[in-house]
Amino acid sequence: MPVVRFSEFLPDIQQIGNGVVVGQTGWETVLENNKQSFAAQFTQRARFTTAFPTSMTPAQFVDKLNTNAGNVLSSTDRATAIALFGSATNTSNTTARAQALRQVAESQNLSNAEFNRAFVLMQFFGYLRRNPDDPQDTDYTGYDFWLTKLNQFNGNFVNAEMVKAFISSVEYRTRFGP
Repeated sequence: MPVVRFSEFLPDIQQIGNGVVVGQTGWETVLENNKQSFAAQFTQRARFTTAFPTSMTPAQFVDKLNTNAGNVLSSTDRATAIALFGSATNTSNTTARAQALRQVAESQNLSNAEFNRAFVLMQFFGYLRRNPDDPQDTDYTGYDFWLTKLNQFNGNFVNAEMVKAFISSVEYRTRFGP
């Protein structure tokens, strides 16, 4: 089940997209700077530092990130992430922590593994502006239905008619329709 909540996601995505106008000169630099800033701040949040204390060795830190992500790093990627900490015996280097987090988070393997689940979650966040377990779906029934359907169509959301279903739903129309 998704652990990201709409109330957490919205400000985070706004921070990453702040000042980004695709097509405008330098937008890629603005986006990259925003990502770096976000990752640095994210790794200093209490929830993160509790789960990943700076007393961890670089190998422990990277291995725990990788395990939580479903073991998406190759042995080369793992070694690269650990090397970000140099010869340190702990992970107090906040820049290296942020870079290692991004390496895992931006892994193509993670993207491939999580795409369908993330897509369904974005339908709830984007169209319904709520968490998938908020009322009326307090037990993730709707989320599970759409994830199963998307998986049945091998990730083809057009053939699964997902967007069409969300924007024609009574909930969407009641909230945002004419």
